[in-house]
Amino acid sequence: MSSEDYAKSGQQYGTFGGGPPVYPPQPPATGFPQPVPPPGVTGGAGHQPSDYYAYGYQAVEGYAAVAEGRPLRHPRLPCCGMGMGWFLFIIGFFLAAIPWYVGAFILLCVRVEYREKPGYVACTIAAIVASIAIIFGATKGADVW
Repeated sequence: MSSEDYAKSGQQYGTFGGGPPVYPPQPPATGFPQPVPPPGVTGGAGHQPSDYYAYGYQAVEGYAAVAEGRPLRHPRLPCCGMGMGWFLFIIGFFLAAIPWYVGAFILLCVRVEYREKPGYVACTIAAIVASIAIIFGATKGADVW
């Protein structure tokens, strides 16, 4: 008996059990826009224009679309829940921009949590602007040229 005869009889042989499982066709979901065939398709090779994509986007049965389980809770950020980056940014206005340089150093040299990163980026931008302001302020009125 050849392998084609086994396949026709429905018996399993070898490592795999035959072809892929055949699912009954599902009707398309209502309420969602359905895909349409590209312009110029005339329904040749056994495809009708009405069911061109009818089975292409169906979900596999048994798989949930939403991950189930316990929701993940992040630990609270330090400094009243706003994070060290924003704390350094605010304190930099009162302590002559030194905390901004500390925040820029932390951003460039340390791996930080994604929730802390915007505050450190604000410190880096403020440190650059402060450096430019200090350079122009120090050279104002000096006729070096």
